[in-house]
Amino acid sequence: MAEGRRLAGYGRVTTVSDIPIALDVLDPDVVLLPLPDVAQRLGLPVTRVHQMLRDGQLLGVRRHGVAAVPAEFLNGGAIVKGLSGTITLLRDAGYSAEEILRWLFTAESSLPGTPIGALRTDRGREVKRRAQAMGF
Repeated sequence: MAEGRRLAGYGRVTTVSDIPIALDVLDPDVVLLPLPDVAQRLGLPVTRVHQMLRDGQLLGVRRHGVAAVPAEFLNGGAIVKGLSGTITLLRDAGYSAEEILRWLFTAESSLPGTPIGALRTDRGREVKRRAQAMGF
């Protein structure tokens, strides 16, 4: 059974079978994909997606009782280039999963647009610079 607890690097999370799932701090308009759909799009077994969540390559949330990943984290059959590194950089700087999710989906006037939008358009260097500035 799922239970709320604190997990290093995640803040308050719900875990199911040791899979870290952050609180849903995203706008309701953010499209989420259930984990089996993520696995299908990536051409991987769902257990590999679980491991990607454990390893911090992806962040997941629970919405309406379903563990899911933001659809914008995927580009075709791959994780958006630079996303995993950005997550790691921010987590290493002490940000929780919820804070990282908020930041990725909040408009930045200096980009312009959201950091996840910039990553999706190959502006990872700009996103990484801003993420590094946040960490120091």
